[in-house]
Amino acid sequence: MAKPQMQKGMLARRATPGATFAVRVTPNARADAVIEEGEELKITTTAAPEGRRANAVVRKLLAHALGVAPSRLTLSAGAISREKTFRLD
Repeated sequence: MAKPQMQKGMLARRATPGATFAVRVTPNARADAVIEEGEELKITTTAAPEGRRANAVVRKLLAHALGVAPSRLTLSAGAISREKTFRLD
């Protein structure tokens, strides 16, 4: 399987203020990636979920894919779950 491309702003069309993003996170993966599957996004990260480090990395990866600053994203649900919801301010 080909490695997914992570281009800055690849999801820029979704970056509207007030938008919410349903995210399925896979920590301890081989590579960092953002994969679009319909309305849901799958994010894989090499970070471990310990100490909520994976949440910070997921936030940065999502911000990179949206082409926005990480400070504009707020984790609104799923802080300790693999199913997360982010809101764009």
